[in-house]
Amino acid sequence: MVERNGVVTLAGQGVTLLGPELREGDRAPDFTVHDQGFQPWNFYRETAGKVRLISVVPSLDTGVCNLQTRRFDQDCASLPGGVTVVTVSTDLPPAQARWKKEAGVERVILVSDHADASFGQSYGVLMKENRLLARAVFVVDTQGRVTHAQVVPEITQHPDYDRALAAVRAAR
Repeated sequence: MVERNGVVTLAGQGVTLLGPELREGDRAPDFTVHDQGFQPWNFYRETAGKVRLISVVPSLDTGVCNLQTRRFDQDCASLPGGVTVVTVSTDLPPAQARWKKEAGVERVILVSDHADASFGQSYGVLMKENRLLARAVFVVDTQGRVTHAQVVPEITQHPDYDRALAAVRAAR
C-alpha cells in the first residue's frame, strides 16, 4: 500500500494517507461501501451515466463535516439534472441514518466506508493514524474520469465549494 506524508494535517499535525494520489484525468476507481441499511452500495452500478460529486468527510458528527454535507445538499437543488452527490465517511451506517434524519438532508447519498476502507484506500484519503477519511472532494464525469480532485490540506478546514461546483457544471 502506498503511504503518502506531507499531504494533509489534522489540527496542525501531519498524518499519513494510504493509497494513490488521484489527479484530474485519472480513471475514478470503482468501490463498494455500505448504505444506511448495511447493504453493499457500488459506485459505478449506482451512479452509471451520471456526473458525480464525491464529498469525503472524516465524521458527520463534527462541525466542518456537518456543514460540508449540508452545503452540498443545498447546492444539489441548483445543479443540472443527471448529477449525483455522494458523501463518504467511516461513520457506521446507523450513525449516518441518524445524522441524516436530524439534519434534514434529502438529496445527498450517504455511504459508509467503515467495513474495509476500500474507498479510502482506492482514492488515497485513508488516514493511517486513525482510520478516518481525510477531507476531500472529487468530481467524476459520465465517462468515469476525475475532472476535479481536492484533498484539503488541513482537515479542519472547508473544501473549495465554488471550484467543486464549477467542475460539476462543466463535466459531461
